[in-house]
Amino acid sequence: MTHEGPGYACQIYDGTMNSDLYQHILDTTLRETMEYYDMDWSTTYFQHHVNYIDDWPAQSPDLYPIEHPWHHLKLKLSLYDKKAKGVHELWERVEKGWNSFDKEVCRRYIDTMPARIKAAIDAEGGSTKY
Repeated sequence: MTHEGPGYACQIYDGTMNSDLYQHILDTTLRETMEYYDMDWSTTYFQHHVNYIDDWPAQSPDLYPIEHPWHHLKLKLSLYDKKAKGVHELWERVEKGWNSFDKEVCRRYIDTMPARIKAAIDAEGGSTKY
C-alpha cells in the first residue's frame, strides 16, 4: 500500500508464509522500487534514529497501516453469498477487493500514522481509539 494506491497483491501459491518466503517476496518484488530510490539513506536513518524498534508494542495493529485495509478486505469477502469454489476463485475475489481501494482511502490510512503513533506513545503502548 502506498500514498498512490493499494499496489498489487502477492499470491502465495504453495505453503505458508514464513521468514524465508517473506524475504524472497521482498527481494523479488521490491528490489526495483528500492533501487529506484537511494535506499542507503533510509538504512542509515533507521540504524541511527529508530533505536526504539525493540520496544514496539506486541499488539499494535493501529501502528500498521495495512491492518485497516486488510480488515476491510475481509469484510468485502464476507459479503459474497457463496464461498469461493476454490483457491483461484478466492484469489480473484481478493484481487478485486484489494484493487477497489482507491488512493484516497490509502492516503487516509497513511496520513493518520503520526496521530496513531502519538496515541500509542500517549497510551504507553496500550489501547488507542484507532
